[in-house]
Amino acid sequence: MRALLPQLLRRDRQSDRVVPRSGHTAWLTSFTAGAMTFLAVFALALSMAAGRMADRWSDALARTATVRISAPADQIEMQTRAVLDVLATTPGVESARALSDEEQRKLLEPWFGPDLPVDSLPLPRLVELTEDSTGYDADGLRQRLLAEAPGAVLDDHTRWRRPLAVAAGRLRLLGLVSILLIGGTMAGMITLAAHAALAANAQVIRVLRLVGARDSYIARAFVRRFTLRALAGSAVGALLGMIGVAILPSADTAGGFLTGLGFTGWGWLLPAVLPLLAAAVAFAATRFAAFSRLKELT
Repeated sequence: MRALLPQLLRRDRQSDRVVPRSGHTAWLTSFTAGAMTFLAVFALALSMAAGRMADRWSDALARTATVRISAPADQIEMQTRAVLDVLATTPGVESARALSDEEQRKLLEPWFGPDLPVDSLPLPRLVELTEDSTGYDADGLRQRLLAEAPGAVLDDHTRWRRPLAVAAGRLRLLGLVSILLIGGTMAGMITLAAHAALAANAQVIRVLRLVGARDSYIARAFVRRFTLRALAGSAVGALLGMIGVAILPSADTAGGFLTGLGFTGWGWLLPAVLPLLAAAVAFAATRFAAFSRLKELT
């Protein structure tokens, strides 16, 4: 592989004449590599952003739990005090506090609006607890709550954390599959372009063979030209894709769904790898097409 890179970068005027500098095969190769890389940048950005969002939600729920107290109005305060007393003496619970009416109103505001009359509705009282690094015994705490406050129900957010972790993994897998499909499509298009170029220059190839040119020499000319075209087109596509991601609306103006869409930190270096992958795909596709087509011309 080390010997291939100097061969691709070293210009050979004689072999370059075998491959047409312009025409539909030239722009098709560059356009395909650029378009596919542009789409790959967005697929990569979307999968990374969605994964970060799921991880952020999962981390936010990891060390917290909620106790929901549903009781008659004349018992709600008594059971709330009982729950707080139980949590204060529970090993593994770092802190616990009852949410105020204003905090509960903010929790319900996305669904019912800001004018929800919390005071006049029979809403359950919520107690938020935070566990320490050692954790607590959830089953034991449920039994104690049942004995001290029959209307209290512990929710440790397990049913929320597990789907978020699964969603993060599947979204990353979706991004990888999308990039693989994009790479396969690009390989197919470049293979067709290489076959067309070889077919159009069949007469030139026969003449070269008559004067002693080997198939490896002819194939290297096509491989070099198509690989460099794909590298250039992919670099332009990656640059345009990164610009497109950078100018997407921010979280403040786009809302919660698009929060963090894009790259952060070292993630901005990942699109720079895509042109190299596109060049590798073009190299393999053109090499396969060249040798298979040259065998047919014998």
